[in-house]
Parts: sequence; structure tokens; C-alpha cells
Amino acid sequence: MRRPAAALLAAALAATGLLAACNSQPADPNRPATARDFPHAYRPVSATKGNGFSTEAERDSLNEAQKVMDLAQIKPGSTVADIGAGEGYYTVRLGARVGPKGRVLAEDIDPHVIQRLGIRVERERLDNVSIQLGTPDDPRLPESSFDRIFLIHMYHEVSEPYAFLWRLRPALRAGGKVIVVDVDRPTSDHGIPPQLLFCEFASVGFRLSQFERKPELQGYYAQFEAAGNRPAPTAIKPCGAPQGAGQVKPAAG
Repeated sequence: MRRPAAALLAAALAATGLLAACNSQPADPNRPATARDFPHAYRPVSATKGNGFSTEAERDSLNEAQKVMDLAQIKPGSTVADIGAGEGYYTVRLGARVGPKGRVLAEDIDPHVIQRLGIRVERERLDNVSIQLGTPDDPRLPESSFDRIFLIHMYHEVSEPYAFLWRLRPALRAGGKVIVVDVDRPTSDHGIPPQLLFCEFASVGFRLSQFERKPELQGYYAQFEAAGNRPAPTAIKPCGAPQGAGQVKPAAG
């Protein structure tokens, strides 16, 4: 009687292990370990092409930053995060707009960029600006801290959008908004189609609250707010499919 019982137990354990193996996702060495609980993004990701979308003089000639800050309703005293801050085009202009009672946190994932930005902040005496080094899947923002979070001409370079947005969401204050400025073209060509953007944000529990196309922006303006509960990482449904290029699930809400 012992042998059959032992054999049944061994078979049961083996079946359980097989089922667990079938239900688990294989480790992908090309993804950060901290992102592997989240879905893979079924889209190309633009390579980082530089720290400036164009020269600051060119952008100012179009009144870009002022238009974006007006649309986002940035006021004196606001607290804003500038994600993917690069050389600080928006950082310095946000610092001037929010004034001494406001705060700006400039974040980037490149330590060399952060170092240069720190030198600029000190040189221009931007006392209301602080600097943060992030990672590709985590902007490392303090919780419940920001009225607005800016993602300007950089979201198409985010290689782990679901982990990134999931970790970004708790940083918003009540009534806070995430601001995206980007270009309507394929993600492989340094842009992102609006419907794909809407879908990725909706998958992590954001609702689109404003969308505008403006020539000053050399693209479009999209504004999102948190809606409902933040899903568990394993419950997030990715947009598109591994072999469904161009297929995007409709955005919720």
C-alpha cells in the first residue's frame, strides 16, 4: 500500500509542478527583473535619439512650453514632475512658472544627463528644482506628491510602459494629471499613435480627460487622470498581441 500511495503523491507533485510551469512566464533576460511581473509591450520601442527634441530656441519660437503649461494649468505653487527631463528645457520653464512656493522634480534615467542637469540647476540658481535618477521601469517618484506629471516627447522610448505607469500612478495627488506630448507616428519612428497611447494608459487605470492637436507642440497633447483601482500587475491586459502588429485593443473609459 505504501508504494502506490508514494507513487500517487509523486505523480501529483509532478503534475502540480508542470501546471505551475505552464502558468508561469519564462524569464526574459532582456527585461529588468523588476518588470517581469508585468506584461510585455507588444510594440517596437524607439531608441533614445538624444536629450533634446529640437533646440530650445526653436521650441521657444513656437511657444511650445508656454502652450503646454497653459493647457496643463500650471500655476504658482504647483508641484510638477518632469520625467525624462534631459537637458532641462521644461524643467527650467516649469521652475519659473510655479515660482518659489512651487516645486519641480526633474527625473531622467541617464546618470550623465542628470549630472549635466544638476550643473545647470546650480548655475541658474533654480532653488525650487530637485533632481532624481530613475530607471526604465520606475520613475521613483514619492507618493501623493504631484499635481502634474509631464512626459514630454519621451513616452515612446519607455520600454516597460505597464510597469512604468503602474509605479508612476501613486505619485499623483488627488485631482492630479499626467501630461503626455508626443507625435502621431509609429513607436519605431519616435512617436506613438494616440489610440495605442490611450490603450496603454487605460490598461493601468487611467482615463483620458483632454486631447488636443496643436502646431506649437509639433504633435499632440494628451491629459490623463487616475480612474478606479490600480490593477494588480498580473491582471493588466496588454495592448495588441505578439503576432498582431498594428492591432490595438480599444481604450477603456
